[in-house]
Formats: sequence, structure tokens, C-alpha cells
Amino acid sequence: MSDNDFPTVIGPDAKFKGELSFEKGVKILGSFEGRISTKGNLVVASEGAIQADVEAGTITVEGEINGNVAAQDLVELKNSARLQGDLRCERLIVVDGAHFIGHCNVGGDAVDKTAPPKKSPVQMQQPVHQPGPAPLPTPLDSKKTAD
Repeated sequence: MSDNDFPTVIGPDAKFKGELSFEKGVKILGSFEGRISTKGNLVVASEGAIQADVEAGTITVEGEINGNVAAQDLVELKNSARLQGDLRCERLIVVDGAHFIGHCNVGGDAVDKTAPPKKSPVQMQQPVHQPGPAPLPTPLDSKKTAD
């Protein structure tokens, strides 16, 4: 990805706190605290530090994220990445040297958390009541018929 793919850059001397949403791409070189939500691309540069829950189309981490991360497509943890939090994505690349502490769900089911649970291919059938043999007469019943 080139710098042209990131029309917004939070510089190395910037400290941003709040909620960030954008369409295309953001590269974070400074620090951010809060929440990030986008369908675009997010890059956390090696000097970048995020304390936030992040939802994005794709996420590339070279720096540090403390918070839960969800990507519609790809999360890439570079060798200098440090991620502490739960991770959900369609695809995941972890380069040797990256640090990750948390739970990880990868694949289509991990991304679409709003989808209803899949039904089991085995369907349970209701028990069918079948009449059994007639009950045997009791000794009391035979006295009534003998009278």
C-alpha cells in the first residue's frame, strides 16, 4: 500500500482521544484512545499506539493495539506488532516476532457475528405414538366377567 492509499495520517507527535470513523484509509503514527470504526483500511505504524476497540475492513499492525479488533477481511500482525485483546477476522497473517495476547476467531463465521446460528443438518423427529398390545386382564377383571 502506498501513502496515497491513506488520505488521513495521525502524525507521530499527535495524541488523539475520541471516536474515529472514515471511508478510505488512515495511518496512525501517533497515539489514539477511544474507538475506531470504518469499512476502509487502518495501518498502525511501528511507532503508533492505540488503546481502542477497532472495526475496519483491513488492519495492518506494526505498532501496538490494546483493545478488541474486528476486520471484515484481513488482519496482518507484522514482526513488531503488539496486540492485546480479542481478534475476529476473515483472514489472519501473523509474522514471526509479533506478540498477541487474547482470543482469536478466524473465518467467515467469526466475522458475521449478527448471522443467526447455523442449523444442524440432523433434524430431530417427534416421537410417533404407536398403539401397543391390549393390557392383560387382572384377576379382578375376570371375576366381573364370571358373574
